Amino acid sequence: MQWILTGLLALLPSFAWAQTNASAATSVTAAASSSVYYPLPSTLSTYYTIPVSPVAFTPIPSPSDPPSIPGIFPSAVPSNPPPVSQDPQVVPDFGPAWAIALEKAAAKVANFTLEEKVNVTTGVYPNSRCVGNIAPVYPIEGRGWPGLCLMDSPLGIRYADFVTAFPTGINTAATWNRAMMRLRGLYIGQEAVGKGVNVQLGPMMNMGKNAQGGRNWEGFGADPFLAGESAYETILGMQQAGVQGCAKHYINNEQEYDRMQESNTVDDRTEHEIYAHPFMRSVMAGVASVMCSYNLINGTYACENDKTLNQILKMEFGFQGYVMSDWTATHSTMSATAGLDMTQPGDIGFGTNSSYFGGNLTAFVENGTISLDRLNDMATRIIAGWYLLGQDSPSYPPTNFNAFNITDPATNQHVDVMDDHYTIVREIGAASTILLKNLGNTLPLKGIRSLTMIGSDAGPDLRGPNGYADRGGDDGVLAMGWGSGTDNFPWLISPLEAIQARARLDHTLVSWFLEDFDYAGVAAEVTGKQLAIVFVNSDSGEGYITVDGNEGDRKNLTAWHGGDELILTVAANNNNTIVVTHSVGPLIIEPWIDHPNITAVLWAGVPGQEVGNSLVDILYGAWSPSGRLPYTIARNASDYPSQLVLGGTPEDILSINYTQGLFIDYRWFDAMNITPRYEFGFGMSYTTFEYSNLNIAAVPNADTYDTELIANWEAGLPNPLGIGSTTAIWLHTPIYIVSFDVTNTGSYYSGEIPQLYVHFPASANEPPSVLKGFTNINLNPGETQTATITLNRYDLSIWDVVAQGWVKPNGTITFTVGASSRDGRLYGTIPS
Repeated sequence: MQWILTGLLALLPSFAWAQTNASAATSVTAAASSSVYYPLPSTLSTYYTIPVSPVAFTPIPSPSDPPSIPGIFPSAVPSNPPPVSQDPQVVPDFGPAWAIALEKAAAKVANFTLEEKVNVTTGVYPNSRCVGNIAPVYPIEGRGWPGLCLMDSPLGIRYADFVTAFPTGINTAATWNRAMMRLRGLYIGQEAVGKGVNVQLGPMMNMGKNAQGGRNWEGFGADPFLAGESAYETILGMQQAGVQGCAKHYINNEQEYDRMQESNTVDDRTEHEIYAHPFMRSVMAGVASVMCSYNLINGTYACENDKTLNQILKMEFGFQGYVMSDWTATHSTMSATAGLDMTQPGDIGFGTNSSYFGGNLTAFVENGTISLDRLNDMATRIIAGWYLLGQDSPSYPPTNFNAFNITDPATNQHVDVMDDHYTIVREIGAASTILLKNLGNTLPLKGIRSLTMIGSDAGPDLRGPNGYADRGGDDGVLAMGWGSGTDNFPWLISPLEAIQARARLDHTLVSWFLEDFDYAGVAAEVTGKQLAIVFVNSDSGEGYITVDGNEGDRKNLTAWHGGDELILTVAANNNNTIVVTHSVGPLIIEPWIDHPNITAVLWAGVPGQEVGNSLVDILYGAWSPSGRLPYTIARNASDYPSQLVLGGTPEDILSINYTQGLFIDYRWFDAMNITPRYEFGFGMSYTTFEYSNLNIAAVPNADTYDTELIANWEAGLPNPLGIGSTTAIWLHTPIYIVSFDVTNTGSYYSGEIPQLYVHFPASANEPPSVLKGFTNINLNPGETQTATITLNRYDLSIWDVVAQGWVKPNGTITFTVGASSRDGRLYGTIPS
């Protein structure tokens, strides 16, 4: 049974945060009203700061480790995680591995001086080769430790050469394929280790609450379950390779505008069920580190928020690793008492040569304001991550590049770590491409004698693939957004190059016109061609870069470079027009989607360095489309329940109320009966599928350790809040297995993505449909296979803000299995 919180709660002053929000919105009507959230004013001049006074420290115990359950709850180490499965039924137990790592770390820290312990927690900038650095403890009297190299980004190694530019997070999620998620993570991790990186700053798992959010493409979409599974598999893959993963940005970092001066007002239930869920799954994957975000949460900065760091992450989730700040997101020395373990890059501001930790932390420990035990805990957690990933091995490579001077021959050894990783880039690019429209089976292409490509997005960037710093420009094919979530392209295969290479094999005549705004020239070019493919895009990124007036977040949801008019011009002059969209997120496509001359639409996202090759695989049928939307494409921008919040002055703290509560993306559209253009989970194929023979069966209970907790849950009673209570084995072991048959009724080999949506009873005040499972199945024409999706108690629970625990709601729970959030094929009931 998990360790129960008793006296610890008395030491946690912000516990009232959850109780204050106990009456927060739990229905559609309430969700539309900000009044129940006790909202802050539109702007604030003050916020909560931790008083500078002595704070007692009680170490948070590790979650108790129940006996290993073969086949269900096996002991695991990061280097040997459970095999990937499209229907995961195994819950890996990293507890024993953490216990060994923490014991080794504590022994090492015990030999450090006070200053050395502080140095383990304090970044040094820019006095080393990486974007984040922890200085070594030099080997005197057995105290040696080599320090840490921390590097962006979630899709590769930023500021390095001979590395792969992997597909973005949003494209990875669009595959709905756990094997691809895992393999991408493994390859990212292998490249990081090969370059001598200790901590890879990813994956990113903030929710796509705002369709215009600048960094949405770094994450995994607009549903917490899909984002959680994507994060889980990515971390298992990365850490299998030996690099420490870093789950970011914790938490509520959903827009770029005013990200350092915004306070997000979020109720406790919404926080648990939506925004914290992917981080919880990251903890279950054994993630070594978590990065706290720039923003405030309910009036307190994320990097000194006791509720989110100590209470939810370290206690309730049982996180045993360390929390680092986002770069310059530390706001006080006292943040150490709220759960912050490491400050990065070390300086209060870049180049200030002063730190909230460093000498200030040393002084606070010496004068008793911050407990020495807390400092020991900080340093131990950090070094435990190093041991957990086996980075104490003599064979672990030293850093062999220089992020701040990539061409310096003295510090950059130009180590090639790419191997054949381009293969998974190409495969994910194809598997994440979503077929939205295909009139008359236009695709896959056959017998095309002449085609033309229209739009700048078809071709290469004018300055080359890395001509814009941190990819902060857009004048060619879009393969990733901009900002710190990028890396350097080793090459970039544009559609122009890839389609020409294919045309050489088919003897197809190829031409192109890349001037976006020369509509007369476009009209002349497409007239008389057998096929016209028009390319448009939409870009975004991190707020420190502005591109075409977009300050990180997108100004609107229209295609860039006059894309709507470009498409309409092509369609008006060619009756076989295919639209290819490379976009960081949803667009409003109403001006052209129903045009009769637009025969096919491919939604290709931002797929990385093999963008052109991936597209060719789809266009010519080497890969039948299997990608599914990880967000909703609306008919009107105003249909989305959440918009960017703008305004205020640089001195103000901008208040953002999460008034939509649980009702984000498709959940809102369903609840409010709004018809989207394309719903969450939608995607067509070159074939068709039929579902049949639904069955649900109970899984025999293999957990005899938690019988009391299980009995409470089955009776609809809450269980006590405790260390690891949300990640407890009894919540996450399978209890039902849903099986059904899928038949390929068409003429192409293809993959299908069956999705399971749970419908809670009205008393639960949940959205009408909630994604709780998906799987992947590949079928030849005429073939039938049985697919399975398992459910656990957590999947069938809601967060009780009063009891502070997961409870089974009173009433009948039903479910739908289908091809999207609105394409139900089979219907069932959870046994009572």
